[in-house]
Amino acid sequence: MPDDNQNNPKSHSINDLTDIVKKSLDYKSSGIFKFLLSLSIIITLFAVVGVYLTTSKGLKLWGINNSIPWALDITNFVFWIGISHAGSLISAILFLFRQHWRAGIHRIAEAMTIFALFTAIIYPVFHTGRPWLTIFWVLPFPIQSGVWVNFKSPLMWDVFAILIYLISSLIFLYIGLIPDLAILSQKVKSVFLRKVYNFFSAFWLGSSKQWNNYRATYLVIAGLITPLVLSVHSIVSFDFAVSLVPGWHTTIMPPYFVAGAIFSGCASLIVLLAICRLLFKLEDIISVDVMEKVNKLMLVSGLMLAYSYLTEFFFVFYGANSFENQSLIYRMTGDYRFVFWIMLLLNIIIPQLLWFRKIRRNISLSLLVSILVLIGMWLERYSIIVPNLAKDYLSSNQNIYFPTFTEISILIGSFGLFMTLFLIFFRYFPIFSIYDLSKFNIIKKKYE
Repeated sequence: MPDDNQNNPKSHSINDLTDIVKKSLDYKSSGIFKFLLSLSIIITLFAVVGVYLTTSKGLKLWGINNSIPWALDITNFVFWIGISHAGSLISAILFLFRQHWRAGIHRIAEAMTIFALFTAIIYPVFHTGRPWLTIFWVLPFPIQSGVWVNFKSPLMWDVFAILIYLISSLIFLYIGLIPDLAILSQKVKSVFLRKVYNFFSAFWLGSSKQWNNYRATYLVIAGLITPLVLSVHSIVSFDFAVSLVPGWHTTIMPPYFVAGAIFSGCASLIVLLAICRLLFKLEDIISVDVMEKVNKLMLVSGLMLAYSYLTEFFFVFYGANSFENQSLIYRMTGDYRFVFWIMLLLNIIIPQLLWFRKIRRNISLSLLVSILVLIGMWLERYSIIVPNLAKDYLSSNQNIYFPTFTEISILIGSFGLFMTLFLIFFRYFPIFSIYDLSKFNIIKKKYE
């Protein structure tokens, strides 16, 4: 039988893997880690300032208006939701297809999902203008004003779909952590970490029956998350598709959004893997071969997204709806044309560099491509939302949008919040699955 796991040049026993994780948890953080954490916290303060100003002064500090009520906030929301969907999807699909190279990266992907969701939630909450009342507006509580939740609204579908996805992703991540926490609870020096690990893995005995139940449960959740991811981002796309706004009212939106989510998620995963290689010295586990495989996934999803672009253009220009034609032409030649053409450059042309093996296997170049793709995907969401609202049916209702300092502060700070959560989590929890990697090495030795 051929060896499917020949990508990793070095094998580790379970004791070796435990020691690697234990060392990262016991010893003081490196200078690079402290610098990145401090920088991310400082960047997060931009979001704190923006949120404070929004809460104290109101939405008048944003650049939105009656014509363009959705702008940078929903752009950022869809961007982070797309990144979150790809993490658990990549992990679940690779598990279902028995791709053992996922062992070193799936926890990073799953954590990416959780923290991107937490970051995304900021925007719709503060877009309400009164975030302290949000829970009453999104849940069916009886209130004195007699206002009830409109369950026919796709915005309400978002609430329940994203909440279910967040809970499922947390369960998926936690179940994968249980065996590792049980091992590390007896190994780490920190008394506090021992108590935390014992709390979350106190019921774990490691018996044969538990292992069988563990594998069956993990398989079921992976099987449930895969269609859930596809449905959730399709629901997010329905926010646009069920409206009558030119450029939004199209059936291509669900697959278009799903392809874009996987594309941006792969790019984000490449960035995080490169950071983890640098911080935690995991070159043997997050190998160049593993990075190359993720780059291949990004290339394939990028081709899917390019096909979606072409399909959208074909439907618009082949169709007889003059408003759709005008909307797309405005995106291409109007006030926001630079956003449109830079988006096409970064999302279609730049990813084609990944056809070359030397670029796929070069960490620095693949990192650069991934960062450019993330910029392009953010511009794509902006290009979908703002120009289509700016070019309305009535010329009297057309307007121009410019982001304000408050909106830009929240945007910049959201990246700092995401990285802060990510760095803190992997400073105190194992960055890879000891169980999965030890199983991987057993399989490797069996067929060597």
